[in-house]
Amino acid sequence: MKNLKEIDVRLKIAKKRINDNKRKNNQSRSSVVGNAFKISTELVSTVVVASIIGFILDSWFDTKPWLIIVFFVIGITAGIMNVVKSAKKMQKK
Repeated sequence: MKNLKEIDVRLKIAKKRINDNKRKNNQSRSSVVGNAFKISTELVSTVVVASIIGFILDSWFDTKPWLIIVFFVIGITAGIMNVVKSAKKMQKK
């Protein structure tokens, strides 16, 4: 009987460890998805905002499409810099 009780205790401990590992994996997966969504949103939003600014300035100064192109490139550059900065912060954690 002692062996059966010992096996039962070991099984309970093993099941608890497995459940703890599953919880940790689920939490890490959701945080990874959240970080990916954050980075992609930062990149897209900077490009869109810069392009809108370029469009508005083009309509004011009647220089279409030059300022749209210039601000689009500025938006891409700023977006990539934000992504790199965010990635470095995530890597430190």
